[in-house]
Amino acid sequence: MHDERTAMRIDPANADQARSWDGDAGEYWARHADRFDRNLAGYRAPLQEAAAVGPADQVLDIGCGAGRTALDAARRAVRGGVLGVDLSARMLQVARDRAAAEGISNAVFEQADAQVHPFPDAHFDVAVSRTGTMFFADPAAAFANVARTLRPGGRLVQLVWQPLQANEWFLSLAGALAAGRPLPPPQPGAPGPFALADPGRVRGLLTGAGFTDPDIRPLQKSMCFGADPDEAYDFLAGLLGWMLEGLDDDRRRQALGALRATLEEHHGPDGVRYASAAWLITTTRS
Repeated sequence: MHDERTAMRIDPANADQARSWDGDAGEYWARHADRFDRNLAGYRAPLQEAAAVGPADQVLDIGCGAGRTALDAARRAVRGGVLGVDLSARMLQVARDRAAAEGISNAVFEQADAQVHPFPDAHFDVAVSRTGTMFFADPAAAFANVARTLRPGGRLVQLVWQPLQANEWFLSLAGALAAGRPLPPPQPGAPGPFALADPGRVRGLLTGAGFTDPDIRPLQKSMCFGADPDEAYDFLAGLLGWMLEGLDDDRRRQALGALRATLEEHHGPDGVRYASAAWLITTTRS
């Protein structure tokens, strides 16, 4: 069987991201792909509507993960096609398995670093990303590469997180596991969940890469982390377990107890839910 990782071209600046997503992080996300999709379910319809994929469109999904957004696009592009790219071989296999199970034949998944991948020039009608563009080490170069592969007038639609302070889910969960330690603020420009939280920076990056002035629409949705605190605890203790590194046994128990407490506080009739806030960013290639 061909191993795509041997052929993947990686920008050296993205090497750490590639090791993580093609390693333990990607493995965890792959095993819990359905759960992650449920977390973001509130954003699914607005993202699809903004992408406005047509029947004959060629679509690029950047950081496609386990493929849910790509498969949504493929159902609309019945005479076109979708290419989903991601750094994680394991998540891409989940995407391929889902496509086969759902009878979708016009979606292809490839392991690639979208920052430097040699996509064909002026090929795609739409590029879309659900929380995938925030992890580029050099977003200016990445967006320029995306602009190059879009036809003139082609659309780029992406969902990214608003600033940390607007996202209760991160503040509450990470705050609990910090065990009294202050949460380090996101470093401006560093790859991560809040790398594109500043609309001014996003405008500069996109217009500098060859896109029109973007429409940046705020969205607020609740995220469900489990049907009950036990389910949510098992999921999040694994997802955020790295935050416990370096803690002694007492502080580890304190942190996990705080996690359990906040999950119980946020448990309601429709599961364990936290508020979240994202930007839905739409622009076109000039």
